[in-house]
Amino acid sequence: MKRVAVVLSGCGFLDGAEIHESVLTLLALDRGGAQVTCFAPDQPQAQVMNHFTGQPASESRNVLTESARIARGKIQPLSQADASLFDALIVPGGFGAAKNLSTFATQGDACEVNPDLSRLVKAMHQAGKPMGFICIAPAMLPKLLGVPVRLTIGNDIDTAEVIDSMGGEHVTCPVDDIVVDADQKIVTTPAYMLAQSISEAALGIDKLVARVLVLS
Repeated sequence: MKRVAVVLSGCGFLDGAEIHESVLTLLALDRGGAQVTCFAPDQPQAQVMNHFTGQPASESRNVLTESARIARGKIQPLSQADASLFDALIVPGGFGAAKNLSTFATQGDACEVNPDLSRLVKAMHQAGKPMGFICIAPAMLPKLLGVPVRLTIGNDIDTAEVIDSMGGEHVTCPVDDIVVDADQKIVTTPAYMLAQSISEAALGIDKLVARVLVLS
């Protein structure tokens, strides 16, 4: 049985992990026979949004506590993640990836990445273990790996240019497909960077999960 770590970044696409992407990832992994452990940083959210109005809210929320909603309480602090215990890693998208796992949303190519995520990803990469990044999450990869990596966030030109300036190689990709960097064992898919429905998002995510499991 493949053991896969899934890193969440809150609960809700405007300030945390994209819920549909997260659930589709967990569903595909379960159907693929994988054993999943969820992780999230134990830290305050960078921002809290009202998902009904789409406006900022004046409250404080914890990324781990919010992520636990998606994981049905079965989740661990990201600081405890041990790469040696897993065969693969997947990071769903949502603004949490660009706000809580990194500062990409506010700092672009000068962004910093959560040190616990950086440690985990570097250890997985050095061990030759595959990783999947979804939606906006791939934007962190050039900073995380420190080597040229082929990836996609869909076809957003502005974001693609920032990724290229960070040392990544952005590849335009439709919603129902994936980009695989075989040398780095990195799989990416646009999901809600392009998806107009949950079924569209599922097409790429299912392919990503399947490829990550094959590579692991």
